[in-house]
Amino acid sequence: MVNGLSVDVEDWFQVGAFENVIDRGTWDSLSDRVERNVEQILDLFAACEVQATFFTLGWVAERHGPLMRRIVDAGHELASHGWDHARVFTLGKEAFARDVERARKVLEDASGVAITGYRAPSFSIDQRTPWAYAVLAEQGYAYSSSVAPITHDHYGWRDAPRFAFRPLAWSSLVEVPVTTAQFAGKRLAAGGGGFFRVMPYAFSRWAIRQVNTQDQRPAVFYFHPWEIDPAQPRVAGAPLRSKLRHYTNLDVMAEKLEQLIREFEWGRMDLLAHREAQHAVELAA
Repeated sequence: MVNGLSVDVEDWFQVGAFENVIDRGTWDSLSDRVERNVEQILDLFAACEVQATFFTLGWVAERHGPLMRRIVDAGHELASHGWDHARVFTLGKEAFARDVERARKVLEDASGVAITGYRAPSFSIDQRTPWAYAVLAEQGYAYSSSVAPITHDHYGWRDAPRFAFRPLAWSSLVEVPVTTAQFAGKRLAAGGGGFFRVMPYAFSRWAIRQVNTQDQRPAVFYFHPWEIDPAQPRVAGAPLRSKLRHYTNLDVMAEKLEQLIREFEWGRMDLLAHREAQHAVELAA
């Protein structure tokens, strides 16, 4: 079973946890650490002989064009994470269309390859944004991995299917949600990020094995470059909950990642989406 490995490429000051604390207008004046972190991830992937998908902000691609080419040259997929991490439900249809078009153009210009995959910032496609998939389909995207089918205070679409689905009857666009596990009739977030950093490694091993063996489906895992960077600047004035979520276990993340990557089989999200399309269910109206 080949699972989907993905990196949401954004810097430490662009995360949703700090969106009300750090003004976008100050981003260019802050310490840029995304390139060094992505280079470290590329080295890890090369050592483990795996390929992955880098869902990258257009804002980052505009400032780090050569890095986009290095990602592609290493055999990884480059995909879109939107322009500047604005959540889909805050944009509206027209602004969202401009956002994904702008990001895609910059990513393609920087890398020289077509961009066919998209992940919404903070998994922000949900029941409030029925128009988002039509925008993606009309702009030629082949797949999305923008849904977290859980209940969470920060994001989530609780009633979405756990596995691949087709959100539009008239389009081949496939949504591949991030992984959840089942326990006592409840869905548990198990697709990476802060949950992977905070929870014991044994939980992620159990969850991925459950999805692979009981559900007989691939898992979808994600993390961010800043999660392997314990030396990043600390944000003053952020809520305590945000600080706990952001900074917990940064010092052990790289080691845990390597263990996970070596224990399971991993591949690019575009290839996984292509395989999962044959199993995708229709999204109920």
